[in-house]
Amino acid sequence: MRRVFPLFLSLVMAQASAAPSEATLSAVPVTRVVQPGAVAPETPTSLNASITVRYGPVRPRAVLLLMPGFLGGAGSFDRLARQIVALNPGVAVWAVDRRANLLEDHAAILKATPDRLAQLVKEGLPVRAPGTVAYMQHWGLDVTLKDWRAAVQAARALTSNVFLGGHSMGGTLAGTYAAYDFGGVPGARDVRGLVMLDGLPGLMSGKAMTADAYQQGGANPIGPLPGLKGLARSPYVDAVFFSPRLASRGAAQARLAALNPAGAAPAGGLTPYRATNLAAALSQLEQRYALLPFMTLKTGKATNATEATNLPTLALGGRDSHWIAGPQDPRQPVGWQSDPAAPTDAADFVRRYITPQTDYAEWYFPNRLSLDLAAARTGTRGTPFEKTLPVWHMAALNLPVLGIAAEQGVTTETMFRDYAHTTKAVLTTHTLGGAAHLDITTARGDQVARWIGAWLTPLLR
Repeated sequence: MRRVFPLFLSLVMAQASAAPSEATLSAVPVTRVVQPGAVAPETPTSLNASITVRYGPVRPRAVLLLMPGFLGGAGSFDRLARQIVALNPGVAVWAVDRRANLLEDHAAILKATPDRLAQLVKEGLPVRAPGTVAYMQHWGLDVTLKDWRAAVQAARALTSNVFLGGHSMGGTLAGTYAAYDFGGVPGARDVRGLVMLDGLPGLMSGKAMTADAYQQGGANPIGPLPGLKGLARSPYVDAVFFSPRLASRGAAQARLAALNPAGAAPAGGLTPYRATNLAAALSQLEQRYALLPFMTLKTGKATNATEATNLPTLALGGRDSHWIAGPQDPRQPVGWQSDPAAPTDAADFVRRYITPQTDYAEWYFPNRLSLDLAAARTGTRGTPFEKTLPVWHMAALNLPVLGIAAEQGVTTETMFRDYAHTTKAVLTTHTLGGAAHLDITTARGDQVARWIGAWLTPLLR
C-alpha cells in the first residue's frame, strides 16, 4: 500500500502538469455579454456598452478580467483565456472588448465566400466617416474605465475573487484602473490583484503633456496625437500602419489563411508580390517583417523570399528587421515555413483571429483614449489633468501584482520592479523566454497561464 500511494500521487501530478489538449481548449465554453456601460455625450444608447467575452464557468470561484492592448480586441486573449480555464476549472476569464468593437461588421467576414474574402482583402469594408462617429471624441480614459467597472461589478456579483489584468496598453489600463478615483472610491477596492502582461502604467507615455498640447495636439512615441479640439475631425486611428479599412482587410486575409493557407493570396491585397494566404497574413505581424517592432509575434519565416534590411523599423527598435521584396523564384509565390520551436503556432493564430464572439483587433480605436493616457501617465496629482483625469491613488496601491514580461517585448522585470517601488504593491515577476510582444497571449505553450494560476490560487478566499 505504501508503494501504491506514491505511484498514484505521481500519476495525479503528471496529469496536472500536462498541457491541455487542443480538444480541451476547444471545449471551454465561451459567450459574449453586452451590458450597459457609461453614458457618454452624444453617443447612441446602444453604444454605451460594457462588453466581455466570457470563458469558463457561469458560477466561477474567481474571475480574471483582461483588457486588450493598443488596437487590440478581446480575441487577442482567446488562446490564453482557454488555457487559464482549462488549467484552473473554477476560474472564469472575461476578455474585454472596448465599446468601439461594436462598430465592426464581423458577420460580413465570417459569412463571406472565398471569392468575397478575396475582394475584401483588396478593398476592405466600407469605413464609417469621421463625422458619423464624432461622438468617439468622448471615448477616453474615463469612459473606458467606467465601462470596465460595469463588468467588474457584474463579476463581483458572482464572487469576491475578482482580478484585473491586461496585455500591453491593457496592462497600463489595469494599473490605471486601480489608481483611478471613482467618485471617492479607488478602483483598487474593486479587485484582489492585478495581472500585467508586457505592459504597465506609464508604458510609452513619453514626456509629460502640457495643457496646451492636450487641447491643440501633441505626440507620444507612436506618433502625433490630435488634441481635444481635433478629435471630432479625427476620432479614431487612421494611419499608414493601422486604419479601419486596413483592419477589415487584415481580418479577411486571416480568414483566408485559416481556410486555405497554401492558396494564392489575392493580387492587389496586403502584399505587393505573389504570396500564399498564410504568408500574406503572417508577414504583417511576424517579428522579422512587421512595420512596428512592438506589434510583433514569432511563428516562422517566409520562404522563396528576396529580403532586404528594413532600416526604418530597425531605427524604431526592431530586431533583425527585414522587408520582403518579392519571390526569389517568380514562378512560385512567397510561402511560409512555420517554426515548431517558435512561441506561436501560425495556423492556430489565424484560426483564432476572428470568431463569432470577437476578433483580434479594434478597428476603430479612439484617439481620445491614447490622448488621455498620454496625459495621465502614472498619475495626475499636481498636473493640469488632476480634476478631469483622477488617477490619484497609484502611490497608495497595495494590491498583489503579477508582472510578466516578454523577453523580446516592451517591458522587463526591472521595469515592473521600478513601477512597484512607486506603490505599496507586492510584486511577482516572470519573463517568457524567446517571446515577442504579442506571443505572450498567443503562445502555444501554457507557461503564462500556469504562472497566472500559481499566483492567483493562494489569493482566493
